[in-house]
Amino acid sequence: MAASPAYGEEKGGSSSLGEPEYGHDPASGGIFSSDYKRHDDLKEMLDSNKDSLKLEAMKRIVAMIARGKNASDLFPAVVKNVACKNIEVKKLVYVYLVRYAEEQQDLALLSISTFQRGLKDPNQLIRASALRVLSSIRVPIIVPIMMLAIKEAASDMSPYVRKTAAHAIPKLYSLDSDQKDQLIEVIEKLLADKTTLVAGSVVMAFEEVCPERIDLIHKNYRKLCNLLIDVEEWGQVVIINMLTRYARTQFLSPNQNQESLLEENTEKAFYGSEEEDAKDAKAEAASLAKRKPYVMDPDHRLLLRNTKPLLQSRNAAVVMAVAQLYFHLAPKAEVGVIAKALVRLLRSHSEVQYVVLQNVATMSIKRRGMFEPYLKSFYIRSTDPTQIKILKLEVLTNLANETNISTILREFQTYIRSMDKDFVAATIQAIGRCATNIGKVRDTCLNGLVQLLSNRDELVVAESVVVIKKLLQMQPAQHSEIIKHMAKLTDNIQVPMARASILWLIGEYCEHVPKIAPDVLRKMAKSFTNEEDIVKLQVINLAAKLYLTNSKQSKLLTQYVLNLAKYDQNYDIRDRARFIRQLIVPTEKSGALNKYAKKLFLAQKPAPILESSFKDRDHFQLGSLSHLLNAKAVGYQELPDWPDEAPDPSVRNVEVPEWTKCTSREKRKEKVEKPFYSDSEGESGPTESADSEPESGSEENSSSSSGSSSSGTEEEDEEEEEDSGDQSEDKEEEEEEKRPKRKDKEGSHKAVLGTTGSPSEEEEEEEGAKKAKKKVPQGRKGRAETSSEASTSESSSSGSDSGSEAEAKQRKAPPSSKASSKEISLLDLDDFTPPPPQPIPSSSIISTSLVTDLEGLTLTDTSLTPTLLSPAFSAVKTYELLHRMAGEGLAVEYCFSRRPFPGDPHMVAVQIQISNNTDTEVKNLRVNEPKPLSGMRIQEFPEIEHLAPGDTATVVMGIDFCDSTQAANFQLCTHTRQFYVSIQPPVGELMAPVFMSENEFKKEQGKLMGMSEITEKLTLPEKCRSDHTIVQQVTSAANVGRVPCGASNEYRFAAKTVTSGSLVLITLERREGSMAQLTINSEKMVIGTMLVKDIIQALTQ
Repeated sequence: MAASPAYGEEKGGSSSLGEPEYGHDPASGGIFSSDYKRHDDLKEMLDSNKDSLKLEAMKRIVAMIARGKNASDLFPAVVKNVACKNIEVKKLVYVYLVRYAEEQQDLALLSISTFQRGLKDPNQLIRASALRVLSSIRVPIIVPIMMLAIKEAASDMSPYVRKTAAHAIPKLYSLDSDQKDQLIEVIEKLLADKTTLVAGSVVMAFEEVCPERIDLIHKNYRKLCNLLIDVEEWGQVVIINMLTRYARTQFLSPNQNQESLLEENTEKAFYGSEEEDAKDAKAEAASLAKRKPYVMDPDHRLLLRNTKPLLQSRNAAVVMAVAQLYFHLAPKAEVGVIAKALVRLLRSHSEVQYVVLQNVATMSIKRRGMFEPYLKSFYIRSTDPTQIKILKLEVLTNLANETNISTILREFQTYIRSMDKDFVAATIQAIGRCATNIGKVRDTCLNGLVQLLSNRDELVVAESVVVIKKLLQMQPAQHSEIIKHMAKLTDNIQVPMARASILWLIGEYCEHVPKIAPDVLRKMAKSFTNEEDIVKLQVINLAAKLYLTNSKQSKLLTQYVLNLAKYDQNYDIRDRARFIRQLIVPTEKSGALNKYAKKLFLAQKPAPILESSFKDRDHFQLGSLSHLLNAKAVGYQELPDWPDEAPDPSVRNVEVPEWTKCTSREKRKEKVEKPFYSDSEGESGPTESADSEPESGSEENSSSSSGSSSSGTEEEDEEEEEDSGDQSEDKEEEEEEKRPKRKDKEGSHKAVLGTTGSPSEEEEEEEGAKKAKKKVPQGRKGRAETSSEASTSESSSSGSDSGSEAEAKQRKAPPSSKASSKEISLLDLDDFTPPPPQPIPSSSIISTSLVTDLEGLTLTDTSLTPTLLSPAFSAVKTYELLHRMAGEGLAVEYCFSRRPFPGDPHMVAVQIQISNNTDTEVKNLRVNEPKPLSGMRIQEFPEIEHLAPGDTATVVMGIDFCDSTQAANFQLCTHTRQFYVSIQPPVGELMAPVFMSENEFKKEQGKLMGMSEITEKLTLPEKCRSDHTIVQQVTSAANVGRVPCGASNEYRFAAKTVTSGSLVLITLERREGSMAQLTINSEKMVIGTMLVKDIIQALTQ
């Protein structure tokens, strides 16, 4: 800091004004400056009569404090200036005193009268500073003065002073906790404050002094929710954390009716048989009918709605606070919105990344689907610090499933080449965990880890050995070759843990390697004295197990090892040797235990469960220090459990004062913003669908309908919506009037199509038009009315949940969308509606756009429609979707037509045959609320208006399975009932044939070697040895195309997956006699593994 000309000259120079002369700041001088003259120039400046000199001195002193220099010896000189008239000097003096008042308490007490005068100063900054200094003097004797000052400041006109009063409350409480009752009165007064400046500080004081007094929050809850967006960032974090705990005590759990429903669904859908699925569907439907519908408290919805915009905050702490609030409080279907915000934080500094990844790792265990779309954001960069790398690995491992495991394993392969040894070790452990969790890739992972055993790096080999040991425990009988291979490594591997793991494996499964085990013991006995303790213990165990199973070869060796151990320096080893000798070598003294030695040593040991280290962390509140450390930190408050019954919500009711009523401008603003923020209240986005459940969408909507009553402005908005709804009704009525003019044309068109309608066809059409007219206004009704109607109608159906406005809109959508398309399209869609299915059993209903295009070309669709879906139901394998008993007379079957789906080439075409076995007409057959898993898409078939008794209709729907055999779940609805159904594809139906030459096949096959190649040997039965039969069986198991081949004993087939277009190459090579070898090359390892099993089953059955 530059000195002014008045005192910037060198010491010793004369001054014409007779002022004292000053040198440079000794604090910035040499290391060896003498202490006795330290700060003399600053003291002289502070004693000067000129305010400019005092101000300059104070600036330099504050700058010294900011640089971390000690300026405590200047306290007497500075404290004198507390009564200075100059406001700028006074402010800086208070800044200094706040820093040193605690250290120099006696001197500070001398000026206490000045501080008290400062509390009455007209300048708000001085009043606040005086209170800040007063609360920094940690002397019990001035507690009454502090208490009085805080009470006065709490009623101050300036919000800045009131904020300072809130900051002083925790300081006084820590000095004298007996003042708690008086402080709570001040907190209650400040909680009622209307300014955003005070809100954060007073909530912090509340948290420090009386967090258990929830009754203080009741009346201020809605105000805090509404102010939250405008509070400063530090205050936002504090308020959000407090409101999270408050909500956990005052509201019901939004997920209480649907705990683990989706998880059970996905597991059973993937592994279970069709019969089990049908049983589960029935049980699920029954349980859904019994459940009491959940309605979200409007105040609960208010909190979720007002915190959601803060996910876009620039402050990472605020985003993290909102994320933990949503994770702990929101319905499952809405939690997904936080994923994008958390992924954004991963672009921040490594410290922020570390905290965010810790929380993501915990979340991804319970809500895996939430982060699946952002998988690539967790890929590891070479520049990441080791801790970040290991956390990202943890997240990737948690997100691994059958769909993405091949991508993740390929990523892991590159990580193993890293120079960071800790990271490589963690990667190998992650591969082990993936293999444990996903049985389909266990063999692939095991083979990959065995290849790593030949790595040059000893640490990689050692870690691989430890992981292989754990994997082999799951199925040791199949892998005796691997155990032999590992036995040979004992000569080379020096890492103690790895050597101990190999010895344990050989000892545990010595019956699988009877020739090798004694030889390993002989080598280990030779080097016993030089081994580490952990290895010595395993050598003793190996000797004992061999003595019990193969005593002829190993008796002397065992005695030799036990004698060596008897005199070992480590007492653990000496004790183990004595204990084992008594147990396995029978003597007169040895008791009854000797008989059970074999059972003790060779008992079946359960395979280790490789679990995430973050599994037990979710009992800590996310984002807290305790969660980060995985240990309870000082001051941590437990997150309360949800109550079984909701406390009385009326405690939060408060008379709305004038200042909270919205102006017309704010109302307009809210109306503009509503579509942006209400996406969670309408329908789940793509990220949320992974975690949502069959009924979660409706449950979520019901909560939004109840939440809509929380503020008056929204009700006014709804009234406006009703007006607009009435206008749209008028338009539709006009269209209805126009429609009769076209009826003659329509009638003639139907005659050409060859339909045989009922005599009163026109009357039916008029009825249909009336229905369409009625449907739209129903969607425009008030929210409460709609939800009550929906809930009463749905409670009669088997699998239903509480209805809501959005659900009603979804159901009524088809008529309105038709109306809009009429205005746009040149062709009138009503002229070309597909005919009812009674007259032509073979005809089928395809997507409306395709039908109109075809009918636009020619007015007769009799020649077109049947040829579009040529695969007859008898030609391909059919599966039952809905049994006629479960469907109450409605039977539904489906098959995979192996034709491209017209609407989207990335979808699998599923042909569905619906039979009406009842004696009444079924109306409005449609797919409702498809809730596919993450990434899946469902293209519903058009609604079937009527299906007469005894008739059958065939329709086509498209499903994008994302190259996964997981089931697509949806509701099949009629005009009266809803049925929960699911379609699960065989792996062979997830691909489309590819035609290529032999050279192209070999070229592509060369690119897909290593972990992308799966080979299995099989024996062909006699009836399956001809060329025709082999090709027929392979093509029946999978939708593949045959590739020409020069060799007579080879069959080649090629296909690509429908969604991602990944190649799948199949080679079947016949060997001598009935032996054959099947090879599948595909980068989709899971698909390859499953396809091998399906083709072998088809060829050998």
